[in-house]
Amino acid sequence: MAVIFKKFNKCVPAFSGRWTPLYLEHGRLEVDDSSLKWISATGSVMRLPVARLSAVLMGPGTTVTHAAITSMSRLNTPIAWVGEDGVHFYAFGVNVNEKCQTAMDHAVLYANKEKRLNVAREMFAYRFPKVDVSTKSVAELRGMEGMRIRKLYEECANKYGVLWKGRNSSGQIKHLGKRDPINRMLTIANYTLYCICLSAVCTMGYIPSLGFVHTDGKIPFVYDIADLYKEEITIRPCFETYGEFGDVGRDGALALVKEAVEKHKLITRIPKDLKRLIC
Repeated sequence: MAVIFKKFNKCVPAFSGRWTPLYLEHGRLEVDDSSLKWISATGSVMRLPVARLSAVLMGPGTTVTHAAITSMSRLNTPIAWVGEDGVHFYAFGVNVNEKCQTAMDHAVLYANKEKRLNVAREMFAYRFPKVDVSTKSVAELRGMEGMRIRKLYEECANKYGVLWKGRNSSGQIKHLGKRDPINRMLTIANYTLYCICLSAVCTMGYIPSLGFVHTDGKIPFVYDIADLYKEEITIRPCFETYGEFGDVGRDGALALVKEAVEKHKLITRIPKDLKRLIC
């Protein structure tokens, strides 16, 4: 199949003008007549406005052609491979950026111990606007954040009448061996937020592996950025929804994140915050 690619640079939308990520499972992503299409396992066909998507998330049972990956790279649209329900993150495709200045700026800040600490403090100042963090170490900041999040969980649980036994990112209560719906909702919502932040980081040319607060995992910088927004995008919406409707499942968790992202204009905020932090 012959595919002709044109010069996209001048017409590819900036990240701030894109939509929330698209999750796909059980089907095939390929190119047909210079456009991307999704063919589901049931045979239905959907053409994708891939240049308008902030990311494409490939779930179980998916395949993708070389031509499709090439097209997405030229359109600067990230692709990530995730597990069932989007709860496990396996890999992502880094887009080829013509300009590497943002990556160099990021690396310079990371390589300098004092500058790296200043960026971490700036991230925490975002969450603690009334607290002087100018003399705090990263360890102290992490302790402050841990206490803040625990109090936030308890506050939301009390406000929305949700039984809360503590955060468990696996979505399971290990000592009981039973499902824990609110934790499962939080995990799905958080992974969705990570994918949104990952798509912004990659699209704008930053380095996902160079974190200023987080140091573990493949994408610590993505976790740094996601933590700026968890309260309003995942935590409060999950507790509010669960308190009113109970367990809404995967689709409900994805929907509440999409609604929160649009409500708080996250797609336009992330690029501004990235430029403010890495400058």
